[in-house]
Amino acid sequence: MESYIVFGLVLLVVVIGATLALVAPRFRKPPTLPPAQKPTAPTKQVPPAPTKQAPAKPAPTKQAPPVPTKPPKKQVPPPPPVVEAPPPVVEAPPPVVEAPPPVVETPEPTAGRLVRLRARLSRSQNVFGKGLLALLSRDKLDDDTWDEIEETLIGADVGVTATTEIVGKLRERARVHGTATASELRGMLSDELVAALAPEMDRSLAATQRDGRPAVLLIVGVNGAGKTTTCGKIARVLIADGHTVLMGAADTFRAAAAEQLATWGGRVGAEVVRGPEGADPASVAFDAVKRGIEAGVDTVLIDTAGRLQNKVGLMDELGKVKRVVEKHGPVDETLLILDATTGQNGLEQARVFTEVVDVTGVVLTKLDGTAKGGIVIAVQRKLGIPVKLVGLGEGPDDLAPFDARQFVDALIGTDA
Repeated sequence: MESYIVFGLVLLVVVIGATLALVAPRFRKPPTLPPAQKPTAPTKQVPPAPTKQAPAKPAPTKQAPPVPTKPPKKQVPPPPPVVEAPPPVVEAPPPVVEAPPPVVETPEPTAGRLVRLRARLSRSQNVFGKGLLALLSRDKLDDDTWDEIEETLIGADVGVTATTEIVGKLRERARVHGTATASELRGMLSDELVAALAPEMDRSLAATQRDGRPAVLLIVGVNGAGKTTTCGKIARVLIADGHTVLMGAADTFRAAAAEQLATWGGRVGAEVVRGPEGADPASVAFDAVKRGIEAGVDTVLIDTAGRLQNKVGLMDELGKVKRVVEKHGPVDETLLILDATTGQNGLEQARVFTEVVDVTGVVLTKLDGTAKGGIVIAVQRKLGIPVKLVGLGEGPDDLAPFDARQFVDALIGTDA
């Protein structure tokens, strides 16, 4: 029994010693080596025997139920990229250039203007110069020739009464002188035409101040006679002769009349008094004369509306303009504008005007076109009023003071 106890104790000591031999190296610190010495190779330690452990079973994971998938939508292409417009380039405003002041024209002198414009009478010259002289140059001036001369003069708008007198005197002179040359006959014809034009008539314009107020010229005439244009040309004639002029645009029924007159005035530096469209013509004329007195000008030209001779109301309006203007003083001139191309038909118009206003002179326009030069004789004989100005073209200085001798010389020419 005791032997068994001793054997058991010995066996226990052996087991404890073996166990300590295995466990002691784990708790032993490795020796620290000095820095100069290289560490010796570590002793190979026997790792402890691994213990077998049963692998842990992974915890069962719950799977989510499958989500039903929708059919894919039709893909819409993305919109094109928006390209922003560049900001507008704001240019600097151009520098303000002040308009130069209007250039004031200097009208041509009126002296000898009719002579310079004689070429404009070429068509009328064909009737007088070539037609009449060809008849008078025949070898025999019988009754048939004199009848042709009468027809030629009547066709030139001279008028029947004036033609009878001219042919009668010319025929008598040719009979007294006997056979005459073409040059002598042209001289006889020229003398008779000049006499028919009454060269003794006063053709000057009353355009100077009187008693400290300007002279007032009233411009009348029917529509289409070139009245407003002629009013502007008359202003140029007066300024060319050294007068100061103011114009009144009393033709308020035609919208362009005031603008047209202002254009004419601006060319020669003449002031224009105007009113609103449709204003009372008499009030505009009154204001124009008042302004002319204040400005101290020599002449006030008043352009009136075109009047038809068969419109009694319109003719009364013209008489009203004259009466209102005369509150400042008498009207010095009333110039009737006649279209020379109307011929004898224009004489009835002229007669009606003379009954409404005191016409002191006639201005014949468009005498360079299809007009016949004899109308000058007919107008003076019918009205007893002198032709003071004639229009011989469209240019601004184509209005010439009328001179009987120069006019006749331009009509019949100077050569045989």
